Amino acid sequence: MKIRIKGNSLRYRLTKSDVYRLSQEGYLEAKTDFGDRELIYVIQKTMGNDLSAFFNDNVICLQIPGKMIGELQSTDRVGFEGKKKDLHLLVEKDFSCLEKVNEDQSDHYPNPLVEKLK
Repeated sequence: MKIRIKGNSLRYRLTKSDVYRLSQEGYLEAKTDFGDRELIYVIQKTMGNDLSAFFNDNVICLQIPGKMIGELQSTDRVGFEGKKKDLHLLVEKDFSCLEKVNEDQSDHYPNPLVEKLK
């Protein structure tokens, strides 16, 4: 799971195993250690209908409805977006990069642009 924060935009990118674990457990968590504190980012299943998010005690939490998780897992749907006040929220599948990178991408989704670029 990766997060990207830019201005009032919060984006979570999920690998295949992230989507599977989220569908099974309803919760994913990762941490970034700053030495004296940790930034914790979470995605958790909710019973609601819309994406939502909150920030509390060094935790960024994106809440995603269970039906969206099911659709990510069982269809070709790339992701979902929403808003909470002025905060733009996005959760999407993490695709393999088109260029070579020094990152293990074996758990990423195949990039749909690969076929178009052939």
